[in-house]
Amino acid sequence: MLEHINQTLFLIINAPAHPSGWVVLLARFCASGLIWLAPMIMVAGWLRGSDAVRMRMLETALAGLTGLLISQLIGLYWPHPRPFMTGLGHTLIPHAADASFPSDHLTLMWSTAFCLLARGGTRTAGAWLALLGVPLAWARIYLGVHYPFDMLGALLVSLLSAWLCQKYGPWLLAPVLVRLLKLYRRMFAPCIRKRWILY
Repeated sequence: MLEHINQTLFLIINAPAHPSGWVVLLARFCASGLIWLAPMIMVAGWLRGSDAVRMRMLETALAGLTGLLISQLIGLYWPHPRPFMTGLGHTLIPHAADASFPSDHLTLMWSTAFCLLARGGTRTAGAWLALLGVPLAWARIYLGVHYPFDMLGALLVSLLSAWLCQKYGPWLLAPVLVRLLKLYRRMFAPCIRKRWILY
């Protein structure tokens, strides 16, 4: 029953046999380009933020990695095939024939987004990332590499990983932050002196 709903929703969202060229171009950008915003925000937050913001960036990175780890474990123990592996719909980008559930791309995007949303100072960035996860999810279904339920799985994994990193991240990462700050200030001292980046 659930699989039937999943497949029906997929066929509604998936590209038609002769899709518009500009829609395919937009979908490809959303499917593969938007994900880069997550690491870009973390790098920018580290270079231009206070030490409190840097701790938040470490927690965010940990949330993303935790989400991906959980996603990989789910795929390992429940390798749900992608649509093209069963001959369903139209596939417009190449992809490895691995487990589809949950979406790794959306898991990374929303794990980082929800972690940023959790505390003041980074909520705007988190809100943007969370919103941009919607076109990313649409694009990966439209292009034929994911089912809608893969995105629901990504949402649940992302909420779990963000919660875990909120709860345990500061305790785990406090000593890591101290060492990273020493290394960062040593390596980037010339840039810090010129005020290109913050101390």
